[in-house]
Amino acid sequence: MKLVIVESPAKCKTIKKYLGPEYEVLASYGHVRDLVPKEGAVDPANDFSMKYQVIERNDRHVQAIAKALKKSDALLLATDPDREGEAISWHLYELLKNRKLLKDKEVQRVVFNEITQKALQEAVAKPRDLSMDLVNAQQARRALDYLVGFNLSPLLWKKIRRGLSAGRVQSPALRMIVEREEEIEAFVAREYWTIEADLTKQEQPFSAKLTHYQGAKLDQFDINNGDAAAAAEQQLLTAAGGKLTVEKVQKKQRKRNPAAPFTTSTLQQEAARKLGFTAQRTMRTAQQLYEGIDTGSGATGLITYMRTDSVNLSDDAIAELREFIIGQYGADQLPKQPRSFKTKSKNAQEAHEAIRTTSVQRTPESLLNHLTKDQYRLYELIWKRTVACQMIHATIDTVSADLSCGEGNNFRANGSTVANPGFMAVYMESVDDAKKGDGDEKLLPPLKEGEQITLNKIRPEQHFTEPPPRYGEASLVKALEEHGIGRPSTYASIISTLQDREYVQLEKKRFHPTDVGRVVNKFLTQYFTRYVDYDFTARLEDELDAISRGEQEWIPLLRQFWAPFKERIDHTQENVKRSDVTHEALDEACPTCGKPLSIRLGRHGRFIGCTNYPECDYTRDLNGDKKEQEEPTIVEGRKCPECQSDLVIKRGKYGKFIGCSNYPSCRHIEPLEKPEDTGVDCPKCGKGTLMKRKSRRGKIFYSCSTYPECDYATWNEPIAEPCPSCGWPVLTIKTTKRKGTEKVCPQKECSYSEPVEES
Repeated sequence: MKLVIVESPAKCKTIKKYLGPEYEVLASYGHVRDLVPKEGAVDPANDFSMKYQVIERNDRHVQAIAKALKKSDALLLATDPDREGEAISWHLYELLKNRKLLKDKEVQRVVFNEITQKALQEAVAKPRDLSMDLVNAQQARRALDYLVGFNLSPLLWKKIRRGLSAGRVQSPALRMIVEREEEIEAFVAREYWTIEADLTKQEQPFSAKLTHYQGAKLDQFDINNGDAAAAAEQQLLTAAGGKLTVEKVQKKQRKRNPAAPFTTSTLQQEAARKLGFTAQRTMRTAQQLYEGIDTGSGATGLITYMRTDSVNLSDDAIAELREFIIGQYGADQLPKQPRSFKTKSKNAQEAHEAIRTTSVQRTPESLLNHLTKDQYRLYELIWKRTVACQMIHATIDTVSADLSCGEGNNFRANGSTVANPGFMAVYMESVDDAKKGDGDEKLLPPLKEGEQITLNKIRPEQHFTEPPPRYGEASLVKALEEHGIGRPSTYASIISTLQDREYVQLEKKRFHPTDVGRVVNKFLTQYFTRYVDYDFTARLEDELDAISRGEQEWIPLLRQFWAPFKERIDHTQENVKRSDVTHEALDEACPTCGKPLSIRLGRHGRFIGCTNYPECDYTRDLNGDKKEQEEPTIVEGRKCPECQSDLVIKRGKYGKFIGCSNYPSCRHIEPLEKPEDTGVDCPKCGKGTLMKRKSRRGKIFYSCSTYPECDYATWNEPIAEPCPSCGWPVLTIKTTKRKGTEKVCPQKECSYSEPVEES
């Protein structure tokens, strides 16, 4: 009997089916060891020795592996084919070796890129030793993250507030979002005008844009006000006399090649653009497709490994794709030679493939009844991109025409038609922040040089320059990749950490920095400039990659990083006061005492306050004016239910609320936003219903409408379904990173849960 260890239990059944009865397959459930969660886990004074311990939640899985190993002849470490997977195998090997369970046991490392019978059998037939280069690269990364987190985060607690954190990679990502916001705030819009001609030939309307005026080529801001635009309109109308003359017609043919197959980064970007998926949702769904889906004949891995920066495809995959394209789309849609793509990554391992379908024959339509909605949409995206990357280019006919309007005035009309769609018949790549009209294919009527074209209208249009857009999921991932911040497998966790720490908020699918995020970024960029520098972070990632390739040693890298970093920590600790970080001086005097005002960070965000505090307690909202603060808004049509005085909207330390104008004689208060009734009966008292409310800090929770008589409350959305296991009257909807969205029983002593398909 041979024991095979994989990371995820979802793979076990599939792999065992392919390998046969002489193999036992167990899961490690991810990492089995990690650094002890306290100071001293990495010891710089002792060559950065690292103290590991078994992760408590996975101890029982380690015990099960140890028990099964006693009955086995060999151990096959088959964790994921990346740095983290290699480290998991090494940690497990070290644990089992220390427990003296590997005596007389053959230990091999097997690596596969897809969970198919052929791939597994080939991997088992060609095992290798553990790669200590990959392991040491992961250890170096873990040590660096620990040293930064355990030293920089406590400093944030002292200088800003408790509970904050800083990370080696998350901090430069935060800087990126804050700098974009500051760029938007500093942006000053400029007015400019464009002038277009609306034309018709043979009842076909088209338009042309003014490019030359009065003998000079037009720049963007040459016409920058309405008067100038109106004057140009009149002059052009007079010069035209109802007609424009075709001076020149140019016809060209251009080719457009398909995009490379997906890497982790490009998959996250396209899934965000086309499907509206977060990076986490994309990776969670891709993991499910990789680990295996029951398609009627048992679980089958549908895509290759989803953490990769390679754009390579195997020879077998290309051969299958080419055969499929001939059969499905015709031989004329197949290039003479297979397409190959160049990777942007210095460290893309040739053994790895791009993300592709394990078999192109499994069309999305054929799997419709076996996949969840999310699984189907992501699989379809991967399938289409995989097929398209091996098809012929698209051929596009373009035409441009210059039309004169009197002496020295010229309009240009552009149009294009798709002569042969090629790969575009299957798949088109999206772009970030596309402007209105981008990619539109405009058709022009047949035009001949010298002919007169009917002019319908000269149309001036006002425009204003726009600030750069805020980052969305796709554009942030793209920017992280371009700057070399993190690696494809970490993008989702970087974004998640920034949101969990409440450094950024996602509004209308765009990232906005919070007040706390701004202050943390200011502190880091001012006192730890080097460590949030994009180039420094990228160079460090490159050095970690060099370690994984065996080109660099990991201990010297840690020494090189640690000495100046510790010096900077100590210097900041001694020389920087909290007020240096949380206060920003204003050139404005306090209206109460005359002392200077400053922008300060409180527990609930930034505000303007007097520097003479506590002697003077003057404050006001950062964006509000004094009048607004002094004159609360009266709530029309309502009176205080307790004393019949006016109700007013007030601002407290937790934001706006409704209170009695007769305060402090009457202390009646109520939330500004009325609780929303879910219609679900309270499972505790049975008298009230569960109301959707906001906590003081803005977090959603659900509590009984009879509060304070009944104090039942839950953070998760309740549904009126009894628990099939314990009979509790309600279930709740819970979403976690590891398990996705589930129906769970809110009773602590009950472990019932069932997956819920995400919409």
